[in-house]
This record gives sequence, structure tokens and C-alpha cells, in this order.
Amino acid sequence: MTIGEILNTTKHRPWRIPTDSWKFYQEWNNAIFLHYQVDLDELKKFVPKELKIDLFDGEPWVSVVAFTMEKIRPKNLPSFSPISDFDEINIRTYVKSNNKTGVYFLSIEGGKRLSCTVAKAISELPYRFSAIKRTEEKYQSQNLEFDDKLDIEFSIGKEVTGKTALDKWLTERYALFQDTDKSINEFEIHHLEWTINEIDIQKLDLNYPRFEKLINGQPSKVQYSKGVKVLAWGKLKNKKTGYNNGYKK
Repeated sequence: MTIGEILNTTKHRPWRIPTDSWKFYQEWNNAIFLHYQVDLDELKKFVPKELKIDLFDGEPWVSVVAFTMEKIRPKNLPSFSPISDFDEINIRTYVKSNNKTGVYFLSIEGGKRLSCTVAKAISELPYRFSAIKRTEEKYQSQNLEFDDKLDIEFSIGKEVTGKTALDKWLTERYALFQDTDKSINEFEIHHLEWTINEIDIQKLDLNYPRFEKLINGQPSKVQYSKGVKVLAWGKLKNKKTGYNNGYKK
């Protein structure tokens, strides 16, 4: 599907697509979603007070998303695979701000040092390097600085034809909110609706000591997707009034 066709497919969005021009193209491919229902008071320790934690049936969620970033590039420029293609793991929760529902990252790991440096400089997102390897049936990551580890063995099942309200709530997010020292940055994104497949997790070794009270053991829900083509707009800076917890991402 062309970029023009993606831009013209908007019925699934909760609000209108931005009127100004998009800035970046990227693909989020072969995504594994591990979703955890978590304790609200514990989650509040990691989320800036300017953002309201979004709830599904009164409960908050945190998701570990392991995928491959590909073809990321500015508008009107080609992608450069040594930088634009890399494996990524993000740990995210779900928030509300400015009458929009979106995601907030507790952590972002990339499998290439240079890609992390470039992405962090451009976006101000908290990218850090981790050693990541993936095959068709395995996804493995290790970060010695934080003592973080993710080791998944899996097989992909059939496509889900009747997605639930929770399926869509966890995946259909068209804004990202992230904090810096002085601001809450807001990013608008657009893509087609995620296609979701069943996934059978044969092995899961997940250890993130900083978030051990949020994510541990078996997830409450798992999903897989072949991926989406994403258009992203430039960041909007909103002045920060305070911060709940100055932990290191």
C-alpha cells in the first residue's frame, strides 16, 4: 500500500489525522506483544504526573513489545539500512493527554549502538543499546548495565479475525507522550489497523529488575503482528510542571 493510501485510510482512528505534513516514515515489523495487567499505585511511580494513566475496565496495563524497526527515514530522503534497520524492545504503558489516548515508554532498547544514538538525538526518546538477536522462532536480548534480559521462543499461529475491545485498546494508539527534563513531548503517528495473530510462547525468560513489581512471570495476554507502516509527525513540546520519579530509564 502506498503512503497516499495509508494517509487516506482513517476510519479506524479515534481522532482526525494531523493537517500538517508528516516528518518520518518507519516500519514496525514482526512484533511480539507481552501484555501485563499491573498495580496502579506501582505504575504511578514511573509516569509523569502531567499524564493520566489510561485504564481498561478500571485496570492499567504495561506491555513489552519486541519487534524489528525497518526503513526509518525522514520524508523525501531514502532509508539507510545500517542505521534505519534494527531490532527494538520497548516497555510501554497507556496514557491520556490533551484529549488523546497514547503510549508512554518506560524503556526503549535498540540492537545497534549508532541507531540508538541517532534516534535519541532526533526524537529525545530514551533509547539505549542492548545486545539483541532474533530468528524466526527466537527473540533474545541482554543489557549488562541494567541487568535486563529477555529470551523468548515462540511459534506464530493463525490470524485473529474477531479482535476484542481489549485487543484494539492495547494496539490502536496514535499518539506518543514522552518526558524530558523540561517538557512532555507529544508525537502524532498514523498507520493502518494492526493485523493480529495468535502466538504460542514456548519459553519466556524476562528479567527487568527496575520493573520487577510491574512485569514478572507469565503475561496476561500475548499477541503477534506482521507489522505496520508508520507515518510520524514532529514533536510538540508541552512545558513540564513536575515529575513523579527520577529513575534512570
